[in-house]
Amino acid sequence: MNKNIAKELDELRTAGIIDEEIAGRIEHFYAGKNVGSQSRLFVVFGVLGAILVGLGIILIIAHNWDELSRPVKVFFSFLPVIVGQLCCAYSLLKKSNSAAWKESSTSFLFFAVGASISLVSQVYHIHGDLGSFLFAWMLLCFPMIYIMKSSITSLLFIAGITYYQVASNFSFELFSHHRESLHYWWLLLLIVPHYYKLYTENPDSNYLIIHNWIIPISLTISLGALSRHSEELIYIAYISLFGLFYILGSSEFFNHTKRQINGYLVIGSLGTMHILLMMSFHWFWEHLSSSGILLNEPFESREFVASVLLSLFAAFMYFFTNKGKKAEDFHPMKIVFVLFILIFLIGLNTSVMPAILVNILVLAIGIFTIRSGAKSDHLGVLNYGLLTITALIVCRFFDSDMSFVIRGLLFMLVGTGFFVTNYLMLKKRKKTE
Repeated sequence: MNKNIAKELDELRTAGIIDEEIAGRIEHFYAGKNVGSQSRLFVVFGVLGAILVGLGIILIIAHNWDELSRPVKVFFSFLPVIVGQLCCAYSLLKKSNSAAWKESSTSFLFFAVGASISLVSQVYHIHGDLGSFLFAWMLLCFPMIYIMKSSITSLLFIAGITYYQVASNFSFELFSHHRESLHYWWLLLLIVPHYYKLYTENPDSNYLIIHNWIIPISLTISLGALSRHSEELIYIAYISLFGLFYILGSSEFFNHTKRQINGYLVIGSLGTMHILLMMSFHWFWEHLSSSGILLNEPFESREFVASVLLSLFAAFMYFFTNKGKKAEDFHPMKIVFVLFILIFLIGLNTSVMPAILVNILVLAIGIFTIRSGAKSDHLGVLNYGLLTITALIVCRFFDSDMSFVIRGLLFMLVGTGFFVTNYLMLKKRKKTE
């Protein structure tokens, strides 16, 4: 326990403010917190140590690799895997209550498997591409998530299959399309039981918070791989995906999570605003109206299927999570994907009206966000609404024929709004206190 806390407790006991029983409870509470923080640090340093040891072994072997015979090379290729399995077995049998042992030994084995595949392929000259290597690596390591109950392996698995999706569907030369693969989507479903178990058993754990960030990031990166022939439709898929993230992040499932660490809410909101600000320019709608997308059989494309499925899922989650809620809790961000689809359909025939409607939609979202921040006394939300309107004004700064005087006045107006709203909010807080 912290020495300052112990000193304060002694003073409170001496002054007769608390008795020995209450002081003992306080000491027990802070002692438990210290043990928890030390345990988390032990896990972090244990995982880092295991990874560094594994990399050190690989580097030492690699330095003398050319001088070794083939049987010796094969032995050293499997040695890290054997060591990792022995460490995992020891963790299960002797250290089953130690998260540090489980996570560090499993992390070591995860990277040992990848190294072993690479070394054996090099020894026997087995040819293959990066996508095939990652696919085999992830499949071999997937059982460790459930056998060892390892959240670190789950995170590494998600990162690995995301890299696999990029490597399998894109070429790194000018980011042009390479070959197609849909394995990512069912591979991602494999971690759902572990993710759900984390949510039900450890809703406040750091592992769950990191999962709540890495899963939406992975989906955001991987969805673009579906873009092939009707690329304009991928924007509907993305706006529906971000709408789904926002609906999930603002649902009761994440009520206990702070906004700044709520990955679904943050990514959903920022992703939606990014697309809307892009769509607020005329150039996209001019391209869309002249593309003749309806003549290219879009209903048979992956983009169309993804757009329909994501839109329906987002609509279902909206009605499921907002059932019985008051009208005053409504925020347009939750139904942006529906409005965007309607605007998109209008944009198939004209380029002027959609851009105007998107600008009005962004302005409405900014106003609602400011209102929500003022109502909940949250400076971060309030300033986010102001930043939304500022971003819209900046976009129009480069996309309109307004004089510099009018542009300057608009920026001064927004700057004044920042100062006044924050001042009034802080003044209201002081009165409340």
